[in-house]
Amino acid sequence: MSIISEGEVMTKTKNYKKTLIACYLGFITQAISANFAPLLFLTFKDTYGISLEKIALIPMVFYLTQLIVDLVAVKFADAIGYRTCVIVSQMVSALGLILMAFLPQMLPNAFVGIIISVVFYAIGSGLVEVLISPIVEACPFDNKAGVMSLLHSFYCWGAVGVILGSTIFFAIFGTQYWQILTLIWAIVPLLNTFNFISCPIERLVEDGEEMSIGQLLRLPSFLLMIMLMICAGASEATMAQWASAFTESALGVSKTIGDLAGPCLFAVFMGLSRVYYGKKSEKLDLTKAMLACGLLCAVCYLLVALSPISVIGLIGCALCGLSVGIMWPGTISISSQKCSRGGTAMFAFLALAGDMGAALGPAMVGGIADAAGSGLKTGLLFATVFPAVLILGLALLVKKLD
Repeated sequence: MSIISEGEVMTKTKNYKKTLIACYLGFITQAISANFAPLLFLTFKDTYGISLEKIALIPMVFYLTQLIVDLVAVKFADAIGYRTCVIVSQMVSALGLILMAFLPQMLPNAFVGIIISVVFYAIGSGLVEVLISPIVEACPFDNKAGVMSLLHSFYCWGAVGVILGSTIFFAIFGTQYWQILTLIWAIVPLLNTFNFISCPIERLVEDGEEMSIGQLLRLPSFLLMIMLMICAGASEATMAQWASAFTESALGVSKTIGDLAGPCLFAVFMGLSRVYYGKKSEKLDLTKAMLACGLLCAVCYLLVALSPISVIGLIGCALCGLSVGIMWPGTISISSQKCSRGGTAMFAFLALAGDMGAALGPAMVGGIADAAGSGLKTGLLFATVFPAVLILGLALLVKKLD
């Protein structure tokens, strides 16, 4: 009798905490997809004789695939349904990692095997980026901005976990067993598939109420959100991508120490920033908090680029993680407030804009550094423009420009 009554209660009361846990693990899956393969670049070079020029194509293929998924999701995610799409995201992420462990050895061209694997888990990563935020936004949580910031912190903790976990694994067992570690990481999305099968998932906007893509793109406030998202993606990814190289060159340390002191420390501070805002968001004005973070971000880039003392540059690198933490989830939260009928298309366009910034920002910094011929610091000095434009956009937002 008690079992029946429990079942009746579960049909009436939906467990949205299970949805939240599934979404947390979804972002950890994305962190695995984005951060694990770069740790193996030198292993690929030594094991399969792949040139660094070809290896440089791996992140390009990953982000290009993610951009394509963002575009496709604008049109088809609602028609297919959130649940189906997010289950597929976990399945193809797991499949891509499993293929990574086997395809390079099975195919005559190891590089082709790696690229095929990357495409699969990049599809999963792109779907995660588009779907997880609207799934959480559609849940009946109080303090949505805080919940969103805390949600996005799990990408940071996933990145830290992948870097630390992989570094420890390789130190104990050696890089020759990287395929085993790849299969271990694949367990995360594989198990999370079952979470998304059973957790409650609501529609973000009811049928017939969602704005069309044309209406959305004609909305001045949404175009401003797109600009903010591009700057947020560029501000975050530029330092994240170049942190290891900067740390190695500035401090003269090994790559392992560079990874731990650079991108890992950056990710820790970014995660702390998101957790802090998630806990204190009800007492803070989001727009003003983002303005303060934009100013801190600009100062951090200036510290990294101009400080003659290497340790101060490293502090700037770490604090940059703190400054960019709420930029991405904060822009999503503001967009949800300004464009409440934006629906899935809004989240897909925001993801696309963030990915564009994440792809273009680091590339521009690298190109400027090469052209200047004076090292990475010149490129990082240019990167100050990203938080500067974000500050300008937020200032316009404060003035309620529509």
